[in-house]
Amino acid sequence: MEWIFLFIAGLFEAAWAIGLKYTEGFTRLYPSIFTVICMFLSFYFLSQALKILPIGTGYAVWTGIGIIGTTILGVLLFNESIDPARVFCILLIFSGIIGLKLISQ
Repeated sequence: MEWIFLFIAGLFEAAWAIGLKYTEGFTRLYPSIFTVICMFLSFYFLSQALKILPIGTGYAVWTGIGIIGTTILGVLLFNESIDPARVFCILLIFSGIIGLKLISQ
C-alpha cells in the first residue's frame, strides 16, 4: 500500500508544480487554491508512504515521479522541448524509480 501512496503523492507533486505556473506568483486565486490543495495532498500521501519506506527511497521516488509527470505535462501544456537528450535523461530517472522499487521488496 505504501507504494500506491507514494505514486499518488508523486502525481500530486506534478500537479502542484504545474499549478505553480498558473498561479502567476500566487496572484490568481483559483490556481493558487488548487496548488496549495495539491501540495497538502502530496505531502500527506508522502507521509503515509514514509511510515514504511525508508526516507531516501521514498523521497527519491516521490521527486522522480514528480519530475517525470511535470516534464510530460510541460511538453503537453506548454510546448516545452522534447529533444532526445532530454528524453534520455527522463528515462534514466524512470529506470532509477523502477530499480528502487525492485530492490525495496
